[in-house]
Amino acid sequence: MIEKVEIQWLLCFQAVYERLSFKLAAEQLQLPTSNVSRHVALLERQLNVRLLERTTRRMTPTAAGKQLYRSITPLTQAMDHTLEEVSLFGDSLSGHLKIITPDLPFMADILADFCIRHPQIQLSCDTQLDPTDGLLEGFDLVLRFGRGPLEDSSWVAKEILRWPSCVVAAPELLKHHPSPQSLDELTKAPCITSMSVLQGTPWRFKQNQTVQVRSNYKVNSGQMAKAAALKGLGFAILPLHACQSDIDNGSLVKIDCNREPEDLVLYALYSGRKYPQSKVKAFLEHLQLALAHLSVRKKEDT
Repeated sequence: MIEKVEIQWLLCFQAVYERLSFKLAAEQLQLPTSNVSRHVALLERQLNVRLLERTTRRMTPTAAGKQLYRSITPLTQAMDHTLEEVSLFGDSLSGHLKIITPDLPFMADILADFCIRHPQIQLSCDTQLDPTDGLLEGFDLVLRFGRGPLEDSSWVAKEILRWPSCVVAAPELLKHHPSPQSLDELTKAPCITSMSVLQGTPWRFKQNQTVQVRSNYKVNSGQMAKAAALKGLGFAILPLHACQSDIDNGSLVKIDCNREPEDLVLYALYSGRKYPQSKVKAFLEHLQLALAHLSVRKKEDT
């Protein structure tokens, strides 16, 4: 049977099944709509079964269509992975790599170096701190921050960087708001939070503790949060490496509260297939190697 069925017929059926539209499937496959419709019809004729019920208003899969889709999807994904892996043995990596990343100082050079190393890669990079879930679907790789357990999703999450964090406050603020001795006392103090990234509140502490804090100062920038903390506008959670010098010189005071905040983690999210695409895999390897070199250089400088 398999020798009588073309792979293009199956791919067209799969796309139409997922989109429930010949037009949308054709756009996804970059084929004329007539070709997609003809390939599905040829597949149905060869199998001698109706896979999709079509009317002028809607399209619905039949029981046979559902069974075929469930069966071929793991196979087409495995074939795609195999082809991606084989492509790594070629002379160069190619394709369109679409990334979302926070605007971190080190990312600019890392991205540019990757494209220099792989000149046939076409890069599209959007800088955002907290991309929405719906937006993720248009990208190959998303770098985003998190504290504590991540919410379940169809994306694979790979840890890239981890920064221990602490609660800090300016000495001027502590004159009017004594240092909280517990998480409960922290709920009554003015705090600096983010507008969207990490959902701003609740603050997450280790041992699965969360705190709903009050905030009249919300920003989407670690630098802005630190500046506000230095001015005495509120208590803030900051990565320890970003404020250690200010703690050492007395500009900020480290607050205990009997709990440590959850680490700030930079995650790489990519499609939930068993294996990442070759271009994604290559970039992640490049990113981690570059960050390892940066870490070594910082240790040598200190």
